[in-house]
Amino acid sequence: MSERRVVFLERQMYRRHRLVDAIRILPFLGLILWMLPLTWEREGPSTISTSSATVYIFLVWFVLILLAAISAALLGRGRDRTAASEGQRPEEH
Repeated sequence: MSERRVVFLERQMYRRHRLVDAIRILPFLGLILWMLPLTWEREGPSTISTSSATVYIFLVWFVLILLAAISAALLGRGRDRTAASEGQRPEEH
């Protein structure tokens, strides 16, 4: 019989993995949000103007950039803490 090995990740490493997973989802989220105006009505009483759709596209773009910057900062801060706890200097790029 083979023994089952229990995989245990520290809380900090687990959160780092989930953050990387969230970063990987951002492009797909952006694609879905950018394609959403294609489903909006083009004629009728509830028509959304082209200027409103353009504002929406740029707003989504700005939010995606903001989320990427925040997640990159969190990811870098986590790497610095990990290196400090191991007694190493964080890598500089």
